[in-house]
Amino acid sequence: MAKIKHIAISSQDPDATAKFYVDVFGLKQVGRIDNPNTTGYYLTDGDINLAILKFKNDKVAGVERGKGWSGIHHFGFQVDDLDDTTERLGAANAPRRDDINEALGVGGHHDGGAKRYGNVEVKYTGPDGVTVDVSETGWVGTQSFRPE
Repeated sequence: MAKIKHIAISSQDPDATAKFYVDVFGLKQVGRIDNPNTTGYYLTDGDINLAILKFKNDKVAGVERGKGWSGIHHFGFQVDDLDDTTERLGAANAPRRDDINEALGVGGHHDGGAKRYGNVEVKYTGPDGVTVDVSETGWVGTQSFRPE
């Protein structure tokens, strides 16, 4: 069974947003990201990875929202078998977000398979336009994280 292990919040002030979740709820900072696409933090309660992200360009953020949008951006499922889940997503007519995958360099655009990069392997769109991450390795700060 797939498990929700990741939620991402798009924020215009990731420092203040991360501080809020650390100070109010006691989440632990387990990572920091700052690259040409994104800046922010990875927080955890030990079970779920909460990413606080400020996107630096519209392509990585997804054109429907753009880099200036704030709110819950996407969430991620850790799965036992990425290939099996990919088949089920296809059968459910869930489109791959190749625009975002390509901008991030994930989703098989560079190595013929699901490239494992940081905390994301491939993104899709589910019902209601919600973006979902799918990962076998999981997310930093969660008990089931399996770094390669």
